[in-house]
Amino acid sequence: MFAPSKILFLLCCLLTQSLLAAQRVVVGATEYPPYVTMPAQGEPRGLLPELLEAMNAVQDDYRFEITLTSTGRRYRDFTRGRIDLVLFESRQWGWQDIPMQTLDLGIDDSEVFVARAVPGRDQSYFATLEDKRLGLHIGYHYAFADFESDSERLHQRFDVVVSRSHETNLEMLLRQRIDLTVMAKSYLRMDFDARPELRERLLVSTRVDQTFRPLALIRPNGPIDAERLSAILEALRRDGRYAALLARYHLDAATAQDDARH
Repeated sequence: MFAPSKILFLLCCLLTQSLLAAQRVVVGATEYPPYVTMPAQGEPRGLLPELLEAMNAVQDDYRFEITLTSTGRRYRDFTRGRIDLVLFESRQWGWQDIPMQTLDLGIDDSEVFVARAVPGRDQSYFATLEDKRLGLHIGYHYAFADFESDSERLHQRFDVVVSRSHETNLEMLLRQRIDLTVMAKSYLRMDFDARPELRERLLVSTRVDQTFRPLALIRPNGPIDAERLSAILEALRRDGRYAALLARYHLDAATAQDDARH
């Protein structure tokens, strides 16, 4: 019979072999709640880290690891091979000319305009933007601005205040420092659940700035391809974990999933 110390040693060896056998896949993370939220201290939170944890648990061939990047730097990190995979992106957000494989993640989301709710204000308030002060997230691509993300160019066309978080934009809105901001519907649903009083304080537009189907962007010649990534996600769909994660973050599963691999 093996002594407890020998059993522990064998288990450590098996774990080490498993980790060595698994291919490391570096996943870039930028602030975009509810997909990724970057707290002032600590690790990223949101759908992305929870999904990667589930992806690591469901198979042993790949080990998905988060690395922090930024809205502006993520393109360079991707093309230079510093990150292998970016999740919950749209090709319209600056990726049009970058070679990659893509995989539809089976999610529908959209961004809407948000203003303060005041007596007499209705949906007509969102008809024009040129006379409003807009609180935007630095580096984001907005459809109303033709997906321009450069802050200086945005300043030339609109009265814009840029920040690095939705929380900051929301606080500026409530303190009357800006007139409008733009947020994902999924983020608003989560915020309303956490702070129900906001429902009475905010007016959300029926006008949609953009509707998008989040994609996985996969680096060519990287450690994983679209087919293998699709198989891992399909395993999570079959056991219900994928749907549970989407529901947790108030995300809608797409009505018809496109098998978008290029």
